[in-house]
Amino acid sequence: MPRHPSSKPTDVELKILDVLWRQGPRTVRQVHNELAAERDTGYSTTLKMMQVMREKGLIIRDDSVRPQLYHSAETMEHTQLCMLDDLAQRAFGGSAANLVMRMISADRVSPEELEMMQELIKKAREEDQ
Repeated sequence: MPRHPSSKPTDVELKILDVLWRQGPRTVRQVHNELAAERDTGYSTTLKMMQVMREKGLIIRDDSVRPQLYHSAETMEHTQLCMLDDLAQRAFGGSAANLVMRMISADRVSPEELEMMQELIKKAREEDQ
């Protein structure tokens, strides 16, 4: 019995999504040119990846223009949140706190990021009052 395709983006799909998030709606050729600047990939591979992503619901194709334009089905923020939620559930027992504490204890957070986190915590506390 075949597996259902995952709606979670793979590493390569995230690279394509990143192009669309940064640049806005793009043709397959434009996405391919962006990717080709970083990695050796063929146009047909980019086209196939984008077809698969469309089937998974990760991107949307605008057929009203030629050549067709593709854009992300979700915002970067929404996709990141879904991926973090999934990671927290699978690896940290559903605890966002454990995920963040592991990042901090592993020295994966810069002093600037810690300061930003403290500001977010302060703001969240103020909103709760």
